[in-house]
Amino acid sequence: MARLPRFETHRYVGDKRTQRVHDTDRSTPACELDDLVRAETYICFGPDTLPEARNRSYRPCPHCVEVDAA
Repeated sequence: MARLPRFETHRYVGDKRTQRVHDTDRSTPACELDDLVRAETYICFGPDTLPEARNRSYRPCPHCVEVDAA
C-alpha cells in the first residue's frame, strides 16, 4: 500500500483503536490499513521512528514491523 494521504512523508502510523504501529513501507493485507483510512483513526509520530511510537505506548504490528527493529 502507498503511504497514507496527508502522511506521505511518514513511514510509521499508529492505529488509535488498537494502539498498534504500522510500517507503511512493509504493510500487508492483514494490516487492514484501508479500514484504518476509512475510519480515520490513524496518527503519525514525530519523530517518525519506532522508538517514538513505543514512547507513546504503541505496540508493533506483527504483520509489518520487524520485532528486532522495534
